[in-house]
Amino acid sequence: MIYFYRLIIKVNVIIKNLLKKATLETAKRKGLRVGKNLYIEGIPNFGSEPFLVEIGDDVTIAENVSFINHGGDARVTKKIEKFADGRFFGRIKIGNNTFVGKSTIIMPGISIGNNCIVGSLSLISSSIPDNTVYAGVPAKFICTIEDYGDKLLRNNINYPRELESDRQQLEEYIKKHLPHTYKPVKK
Repeated sequence: MIYFYRLIIKVNVIIKNLLKKATLETAKRKGLRVGKNLYIEGIPNFGSEPFLVEIGDDVTIAENVSFINHGGDARVTKKIEKFADGRFFGRIKIGNNTFVGKSTIIMPGISIGNNCIVGSLSLISSSIPDNTVYAGVPAKFICTIEDYGDKLLRNNINYPRELESDRQQLEEYIKKHLPHTYKPVKK
């Protein structure tokens, strides 16, 4: 029975990867601009105008990220004579070496700088400067990349880097060496 489950999981992964590739290639044909070394986990939504989206080099986009590049709400206002010509479009630009977390929504007219981290489940409604970490709804400044890097080093579990090429060995090492400590309750 375990082999049947593994087969289902494998087929699911293959289908998701094909869908991700098709989504990216279709968006590129529609004008999406992508730099080198784009890594996408899951299937992003590049919006109905992917030609308004520009993604730099060495960018990681996590699962379910949505690029909102126009206001669909005009479907309501254009039926009111006074507002019939009202439309809203905005470009979205993501700089180099940037990570956009899972299920983030990026609104029209947003620029995310170089060397940035956007936390999962964030709503980006204003632009983000270089070398910063933002998260939340709406996203707010958390810290600089420098501060975040220092925090990672303080809370690091050290492991031999050569384990990164063998995921199974890395997982075994982390399972064995990661302490059972948890964040305290906030008061």
